[in-house]
Order: sequence, then structure tokens, then C-alpha cells
Amino acid sequence: MKFFVCLMMLVSTAAGVIMDLSGQMFTFPQETNTAHVKLIPELVNFPAVTVCHRSFTDLKRDHSLFSLSSTNDHNHFLVFMNWAKQEIQSHVHSLFVGYGGLDYAPNKWHSICTTWNSSLGLVQMWFNGQPLVRKYIATTFPLTTNPIIIVGQEQDSHGGGFDAKQSFVGMMCDVHMWNYVISPCEIQKYMKEKNFTPGNVLNWAALNHQKTEKVLTENKQIGCHADDAPTPGSGENPTPVRGVAPPLSQMPFNLYF
Repeated sequence: MKFFVCLMMLVSTAAGVIMDLSGQMFTFPQETNTAHVKLIPELVNFPAVTVCHRSFTDLKRDHSLFSLSSTNDHNHFLVFMNWAKQEIQSHVHSLFVGYGGLDYAPNKWHSICTTWNSSLGLVQMWFNGQPLVRKYIATTFPLTTNPIIIVGQEQDSHGGGFDAKQSFVGMMCDVHMWNYVISPCEIQKYMKEKNFTPGNVLNWAALNHQKTEKVLTENKQIGCHADDAPTPGSGENPTPVRGVAPPLSQMPFNLYF
């Protein structure tokens, strides 16, 4: 029975390791031109794309958030933070549009979804639950031709050409990819960490991947939710804290001194 459970949680394949990474994250602890994770897709033909991920970093320079290359195009689909322009860029077939004016604060988790449709040529980004304007790149053919998907580095050649000054340093989790544009409702569910339809190309709960060099798989850091406490002045009774007496005004009237 134990063997069966382990087999369900971690399956080795010729291409990589399939793992359920629910509640976990990749940690990229240092700047290098080698450390990365290769994500092996279930499908290789993309008439449209939705990519979602969460990231946490304090970088104040360019860095890659998601890099998909093909045999003849190293920026086949790329999500990239351009620090000089202060914008997150969506690249498709080496063309790109940028989204600026975002609160990309350091040392905070950010949820980003990017969509693209080959027949319409439109790109849209969602940032921390907020939809951004749809922008036109080009009407073009679907993404295909031996895709290689990497997080942690930006590909300047097919599967390589890494530059340490474009590497990602920080934490990343919940990477999903679909070969179609998912609905705004599904994106909102992802952003709010509710039940949503997992990616049919990349699924964090069954992720086929290969880690290279110093990349750690750790439990996701989840803090206490301060917003669960009653709003001051709301009239709600706070949950009693063990070892702390409630205010006198909230003491029962049948107490005798």
C-alpha cells in the first residue's frame, strides 16, 4: 500500500519526474546562469495559450518569469519583467507588448496570468486578480515545433543561452498552462486559490519536470491571515484568545465579585 501511494505521488519517466506539487513551491536561492526547472508539456500544439503562475522575489533587475522556446524561435512565448521600462512583457513569436504601472512590489506574492489567441492575435494579462487591457501582437500560426519550457532562466537559444542577469531569484508556485484561453471566471478562481480547471498542458498537481543545479522544492510559506480578524468597530465579538481575559464590557452579568 505504501509503495502504491508513493508511486502516485512521484512517478519517474524518461523525460522527468511527475509530482503533485500542491502546497509546494520552487525556491531559486541564488543568481546563476545554470539553475532552472524544465517543465515537460502534455501537449505540444498551442492554437492559443493561457499561462498562470505565482512568484515572490526582491529582484531589481530584468528577470524571466516563464520561457517557452521552439526550434526556430527562442522567444516563442515569454513572460518577462523589464526592469528598465518597469513593465511586464508578453512575447509571442519574438514580438511583444508591455504592461506598466503595476504594483510589482518586492517580497510579496504576485499572481499573473497571460493569455494569447493565434487567430485573433490578442494578448491579455491578469495581475493579482485585475484584468489588464487586451493588446494586439499579430495574427499568426499556433505555437508548435518542439517546445522547451523553462522557469528560472530566459532562453536565448533553444533550451539554453542563459544569462545570470536575467535569471529568476525567489520562489515560484502554482504553474499551470492551457492550450486555449480560459474564461475570466476560471482566472479569478485561480487568482483567489479556489477550485479551478487545472492546466491541460502543465498541471502543478501532476507536474512533469526536471530540476537542474540549485533549485529547491519546499512547502509553500503560508502566514496567518490578519484579515480574518473582526474589523474594528464592526460590532463582531473577537474570538477569545487562550490565556487572555475578554474586556470587562464583555464579561457575563451573573459574575459575582
